[in-house]
Amino acid sequence: MATLTDTRSSRPRKAPSRAAARIQAGASSGRRIRKSPLLTIVMVLFVIYSFVPLIWLIVNATKTQPDLYSSFGLWFGKDFNLFQNIADTFTYRGGIFVQWLGNTLLYVVVGAGGATLLATVAGYGMAKYNFPGKRAVFAVVLGAIAVPGTALAVPTFLLFSQAGLTNTPWAVILPSLISPFGFYLIWTYASEAIPTELLEAARMDGAGEFRTFFTISLRLLAPGIVTVALFAIVATWNNYFLPLIMLSDPTWYPLTVGLSQWSAQATGVGAQPIFNLVITGSLITIVPIVAAFLVLQRYWQSGLAAGSVKQ
Repeated sequence: MATLTDTRSSRPRKAPSRAAARIQAGASSGRRIRKSPLLTIVMVLFVIYSFVPLIWLIVNATKTQPDLYSSFGLWFGKDFNLFQNIADTFTYRGGIFVQWLGNTLLYVVVGAGGATLLATVAGYGMAKYNFPGKRAVFAVVLGAIAVPGTALAVPTFLLFSQAGLTNTPWAVILPSLISPFGFYLIWTYASEAIPTELLEAARMDGAGEFRTFFTISLRLLAPGIVTVALFAIVATWNNYFLPLIMLSDPTWYPLTVGLSQWSAQATGVGAQPIFNLVITGSLITIVPIVAAFLVLQRYWQSGLAAGSVKQ
């Protein structure tokens, strides 16, 4: 019985042209990782510069008050006193540190959460709807981003003083609700992440604007929303100057202002032996924000990249 052979496999393959060979060679060379000793040294120095304060904080949080002044700053003292320092920090002066922690969480949840919600809704509306004065709003937002927050602190204080809101939580929460950078970030991200054709298809199928936003747009905006939330959480958690001028009652202090008051008591005239509590409190303060950053890091990276690259 005769057998059929595949004539295509027996045909000689054509050699790639010179242009194709140059393209392949360029692609292969482009994939090679170029090593730079100078850049490596710079990055190592940058990592050391970033981690030395954190290492100093962790090491000194384990020391007693006498060991802080009698031992090397980047090495442990005679006694490992971390857990006792933590207990003393939470119980000092009737547990005022716990109240400051609760105040900070309140400001973050309400202030940063509200800022994220408002930035998401406003940024989505600016990206997907046209209305008169859109260019003027764009100019105002860019101008608001350029103005530093400290420059608005005194006018904000005078405004809240006239309204009788100073020395209340609203003096910290209401200014935190406005995030021009978050608004601009959601605006640029929504312009690229949400195809207009997808929204038009949903409208043709009978979906209303609210249903389209909550079922389609919100899912596509998730990386951008997490990115804005992370920036708002960090800004509110580390906010110092605004609560400092707005609040005079220690019961409403956030952690930043409260620890600053402890530090002044530990180093000023008639200093009290609580500097180990200041260091331990600072270590406890950064733990939640570091944990939030590590958990949301992948959303943060994808959110920044997706809004800046056009498909």
